[in-house]
Amino acid sequence: MAKIVRKIVKIDEAKCDGCGWCIDACVEGALRIIDGKARLISENYCDGLGACLGGCPQNAITVEESEAEAFTGETPHENSTPVKAPFSGCPSARLLEFDRPDAAATCTSTTPSSLRHWPVQLALIPPSAPFLKGANLLLTADCVPFAMSSFHERLLQGYALAVACSKLDDCEAHLDKLSAILRVGGLKSLTVATMEVPCCSGLLYLARQALAASGSSIPLNHIVIGTRGEILSSLAPATPHPNAVR
Repeated sequence: MAKIVRKIVKIDEAKCDGCGWCIDACVEGALRIIDGKARLISENYCDGLGACLGGCPQNAITVEESEAEAFTGETPHENSTPVKAPFSGCPSARLLEFDRPDAAATCTSTTPSSLRHWPVQLALIPPSAPFLKGANLLLTADCVPFAMSSFHERLLQGYALAVACSKLDDCEAHLDKLSAILRVGGLKSLTVATMEVPCCSGLLYLARQALAASGSSIPLNHIVIGTRGEILSSLAPATPHPNAVR
């Protein structure tokens, strides 16, 4: 097939860690994980629009103009219309959104989960994840859901979730990620839930730094959880979480 000059994705294999985010994002099925790296199967499968690059956690994908086979709209699946490629990366990084029924309408002896998406670890959430658009984000210390038995009913309902630890995690990486989310995620508000222990206050500091770095002016709320699971306070909320203090 003759080549033409057009836009096509390029993958920096030195940066790619094989997480598979781009595989799930490419509706043409042009990418596969091969030998632990994302690779372009064939140039004519790639439309060059770059839907696969926005959420790459390693920034390993770019769109460049170069000689390539013309995009034909074909996929690796013969005699079929383009379909979304099966996810073949690390399951912990696969983007998922869940349909959840109204909790009040499904109240049983077992409380239903209020989690509406995956992943939840801040380090794994792409800034352009669709579940962030127009969402109220709850950034919670990873000890909070363990201490608070009513976490799903009291704090999580109606919120997107990001989990992090300001003591044990890479805070510089978290600052970069949260700043990017605040710039492009389209959030309505940010609520930080921390434990009462002093080291946990770093998560609120990180959130304030990210807001400043991103230039975002969305409301920032802070909820403090006691080591026995009770809500101790909601500090200087701009738009209080509906279940912050009861």
